[in-house]
Amino acid sequence: MLYEKLKEANKAAIDWLFAKQSHEGWWTDELETNVTMTAEHIMLLAFIDLPFDPIREAAIKHILSCQRYDGSWSLYYKGPADLSTTIEAYVALKFLGYDPGSEPMKKALKVIHRMGGLAKARVFTKMWLALFGQYPWEGVPSLPPEMIFLPHWIPFNIYDFACWARQTIAPLLIVLTKKPVKNPPCELRELIAPGTPKKALMTVPGSGIFWWIDRAIKLYNRLPRHPMRETAYQKIVKWIIERQEADGSWGGIQPPWVYSIIALNLQGYSNDHPVIRKALTGLDSFSICDDKGWRLQACESPVWDTAWAILALRRSGIPQNDPHIVKAVEWLINQQILDVKGDWAIKCDSDVKPGGWAFEFENDLYPDIDDTAVVVLSLLAADAHQDHPDRIQRAVDWIIAMRSQNKAWGAFDKDNTNQAVYKIPFADFGAMIDPPTEDVTAHAVEMLARVDPVKYKDIIQPACKYLLSCQDPRGCWFGRWGVNYIYGTWCVVTALLAVDKQAFKEPIERACQWLISHQNPDGGWGETCYTYEDASLAGIGDSTPSQTAWALITLLEAGLTKHPAIEKGLEYLVDSQENGTWNEDFFTGTGFPRDFYINYHMYRHIFPTMALGIAISKIRQD
Repeated sequence: MLYEKLKEANKAAIDWLFAKQSHEGWWTDELETNVTMTAEHIMLLAFIDLPFDPIREAAIKHILSCQRYDGSWSLYYKGPADLSTTIEAYVALKFLGYDPGSEPMKKALKVIHRMGGLAKARVFTKMWLALFGQYPWEGVPSLPPEMIFLPHWIPFNIYDFACWARQTIAPLLIVLTKKPVKNPPCELRELIAPGTPKKALMTVPGSGIFWWIDRAIKLYNRLPRHPMRETAYQKIVKWIIERQEADGSWGGIQPPWVYSIIALNLQGYSNDHPVIRKALTGLDSFSICDDKGWRLQACESPVWDTAWAILALRRSGIPQNDPHIVKAVEWLINQQILDVKGDWAIKCDSDVKPGGWAFEFENDLYPDIDDTAVVVLSLLAADAHQDHPDRIQRAVDWIIAMRSQNKAWGAFDKDNTNQAVYKIPFADFGAMIDPPTEDVTAHAVEMLARVDPVKYKDIIQPACKYLLSCQDPRGCWFGRWGVNYIYGTWCVVTALLAVDKQAFKEPIERACQWLISHQNPDGGWGETCYTYEDASLAGIGDSTPSQTAWALITLLEAGLTKHPAIEKGLEYLVDSQENGTWNEDFFTGTGFPRDFYINYHMYRHIFPTMALGIAISKIRQD
């Protein structure tokens, strides 16, 4: 009976995927984050003198729809109140003309005051308010534009930072030094909590040598002459413009995009300049306006989504010559980056050829290991290695070249591990470096094992040793790019199974037992983003389709097909399916642990489809 239900649900899911595919061959859906993306876009428009009218009412609708019961905004669905997110949402609403005397605004302001007001906000929020004269620049950390001259082998050069951080920091070297003040659409002095001493606003939080360095930079900035400053500005502008992507973005993500626009504006680039015009047009393409309101996506994920969709379809029995798969493979092949060397090449041998894939439609300068590994897995699953062996070899060679000294992989760079950058006062939000992680390494290992386990044995073995060293005493693995221990455990166990099931029998069994012990009474699995704050909550949370699928795939691939937990989990997926797909409000993707989370709207569909397909195949074999 269950088998028939699985086939019916899987067929409905496949039909949904077929209908969702673009005519070019890719799949993607909304990449949902928190309201700061929309709020900061409103503030950007205000800073560069562009009107709100085209999006005013729809943006208000979206921001208000995300407000929590207590008046705050959070970083993720059902998350706790977040001060900076609440402040930025409040500012955007007020800029858009929403009544500050309304109940939502009064409740929001009450939360802001209760949590300490603007003085307790993160650096980026303070900076946004400083741009409009609502917070003193003296209380914002400084970064000297002369940093741009530091070669990559000197500590604290911009390449010591993760690619997403360096692309943000580069334009901020101009913004934080020029300290512009724009007349705001309205005053926002009420964001400072009553009783806040002036010193709390004028002083950069922190202590130690880096705090004193910040003071020294501020003193230097007050001098009448700065001999190398204009040259530094010119070099930064050149660096920024050289890294603008074809779609107008920088890195295909929101933070460097908006700060690059502001920096160029300060350097005299008008809204009509081709670089700015291209950037603004690109931002519009990242927006969504529907019955939920107007909002800006932080990024788009078509390459990632398409690779996983191919894998889900192949695991569901769709043949490699099916037109949907053929079209998707052709699109992916055309997305491979073969001619552009980005920042990743700085720490690689000069003879390393490009061969990776990026996450987005356009991000040639920043391909990543995770996407590249999963794309290769999808091409292998679609038997594309027969038609494109050279393309796959280029990808494999590039991934091997990107391996860090500890024999594992980060996402975008090799050996991006300088923890000292977290000591600067500016580094109070988000991941600042891109060290090797369990999940990315697992995908690279799985890819190498499926390409040629014998040929790449000397690379696979030390990487597996790294993975085993990272296993939590409870049996699970941490997830850097997905929430959290369920994601990490799925990634690593899948990789170990691809290498040698028997050799890793004990760690795999411990991981499976951990998963089984965390199954919810409804048959599903779930885990909250709060596990990044409190690891004792690993594997605990309301059931979600994507996390249930990750757990099921792990158990099924490990050979536990007949375990009662499998049947309960599959029943959960079948029963929760609606119109061929699944609903998922919870965020199960991770941008920056503790600071930025993602609800990939394709996750709720792709991974349950894959789990159903694998289950059907396993049951058929038994």
